[in-house]
Order: sequence, then structure tokens, then C-alpha cells
Amino acid sequence: MAERSVIVSIKNLRKTFGTVIAVDDVDLDIYAGEFLTLLGPSGSGKTTVLRMIAGFEIPDGGQVFLNGQDITNLAPYERDVNTVFQDYALFPHMNVITNIEYGLRVKGIEKSERRRRALEALEQVRLGGYAERKPHQLSGGQRQRVALARALVNRPAVLLLDEPLGALDLKLREQMQVELKELQREVGITFIFVTHDQEEALTMSDRIAVFNEGKIQQLDVPSKIYEQPQNEFVAGFVGVSNLITGTAAVEILGTSGIWTVRPEKILLNSYLDGQRKADGVIREIEYLGPTTRFIVELDQGIQLMALRQNTSETSQDVESLRGSRVLLSWDKKSEYQVHG
Repeated sequence: MAERSVIVSIKNLRKTFGTVIAVDDVDLDIYAGEFLTLLGPSGSGKTTVLRMIAGFEIPDGGQVFLNGQDITNLAPYERDVNTVFQDYALFPHMNVITNIEYGLRVKGIEKSERRRRALEALEQVRLGGYAERKPHQLSGGQRQRVALARALVNRPAVLLLDEPLGALDLKLREQMQVELKELQREVGITFIFVTHDQEEALTMSDRIAVFNEGKIQQLDVPSKIYEQPQNEFVAGFVGVSNLITGTAAVEILGTSGIWTVRPEKILLNSYLDGQRKADGVIREIEYLGPTTRFIVELDQGIQLMALRQNTSETSQDVESLRGSRVLLSWDKKSEYQVHG
């Protein structure tokens, strides 16, 4: 990202609601053309940051810059951004094409030009033949595409997406994740995406800002967020992580501190020289179809989760392992020390 220009810059941003500090002195630079995700649990501050970029909330302190211009106190319509919401916010009495044209009409764009741009936006979201349909005649995924087209037709510098896939079922949400990322690459607009779904963030983002208690806990590319979490919160929130601490860390790893090992890095009953190893008893088994999770209580008094691909096993095969002793092992390179 070093060679890209900064398009949105947030400086010491702060927002309170009564006695609750929603956003606590956040600094963040967002690059032109990137897909940045604000990830965190409910109440972590991510949506409030997005709303302050959009102009729907005014900060108590700090500034928001867009292309170098201070937009902190500008009205939403004065900012070169558009927002896509989870509930789509389409006009039910208008057909698809007039819904998409609406923002251009408000701006006073001439009729033939706004129709041309609206049809172009429909093609971008792969709904070329749906111009005359009403919102109630569309599926949830199609309505979400129309909402995207309506935002993109204004050609904003930045597109803000507030959990836009949250109302979709799992299969459609996964499909839309792929399509949304492809669309972002095609149009080249900066996307700032808010979600609480870790897998969604890892799948779609160029970078992820992990929020908790109004602060950014870690800002990095998805692989580093997952493989090298900076603290215990990130390790526990992004994916599933095993924490090895206290006397267990000393006995197993030969050192103190807080260490994390991802479940998929741990092998069952397969040890090579130089690997870490620990013995225990399988206390619980979760058969997930493609994979099985094993909850193992180690002799050192802690529990670790191991994840194994089901290449030939059935649910009956893995269920028979409950209560049996097992050797866990993993490569030392799979360990990562985190802060509390």
C-alpha cells in the first residue's frame, strides 16, 4: 500500500454517547482503491467511525479528511461518498432503473445522461435485464445489487458499506462476497466495509482494522491479522485460536507468556523430530462434514482445539475417538506470542 495515495485520513477521532466512549482517539489512513474492512463485535466503534466518515454523526473531537480536505463538519450530501446499508433502502414504488437514477436526478443530471449511467451501473452489477422490475420482484441478493448500483452511479470517491450482506442467507452471502470484491476491483473505488463476520473480512479485504472498545486493536493485511495477532483480543476474535499461558506455556514451550496456535496447525498422533508435542485426552468432538474439531484436555491442565480434514472418515469413525488419549504436535513456527 506504500505507493498508493491516502484518500481518507482520520485524526484523533472521538465520539461519546452519554457516558459511553464509542470511538476513542482513533487514527487511520485509508488508501485510494483499497478494500478496507472495519471488523469488530457489536459496540466496538466500527459503525460509528463509518457514520462519522459519511457525515451521519459529528465527532466530539478529531478530524476526517477526504482527499486532503477537512470534511469533519460537512453535511452528508456535501461529501464525495455514498453509503450502502443492510436494509437496501430502495424506494418500493419505483422500478429498478428509477431507483438507480434517483441520486443523479437530485443532482440535476440531464435525463438521457442519467439513463445511460444507470444502465451502465446495472450492467456492472450483472442485472442488465432487470431495469423495469420493482424491488418486491427481486431476491435479497438482487436488491443488494440494485443498492450497490444506485451508490456507484454517482461515482463517489469512497463507497461506505454498513454490514450490507447481513440480511442474506449463508450461501447467498458467500456468493455476494466474491461478487462484491470483483466489483470493487473492476470499478477501482475505495470500499470501506463494516462487518462483525471474521470470515467475511478475511475473504474480501486488502486490509482489516480490528476494533474493540472504541480503539483499533490491529491494522494489517488479512494473513497477518490471522497468523500474527498482536494481542489476546485479536487472537480470540479473528478465527479460532488456542492460547497457551502460565505453567502450561513453561512446561510445553519452555517459556512464559501468552502464545497462540491455530487449530488447523495442530496434528493428532503424528509427530516429527523438532516439533512441539503434548499428550491429552479427547473430551469433545465436533463433526463438521469436511472437517472435525477435537477438544483435547492436556495433561498440563489446559484445553486445545485441533482441526482435522475428513479425507475418508465418517462421523461414526471420529465419534469413536471420544475419551481416548492422543498426542498433539505442531511446528514451532506455528506459535506466535501475543500481548494481553
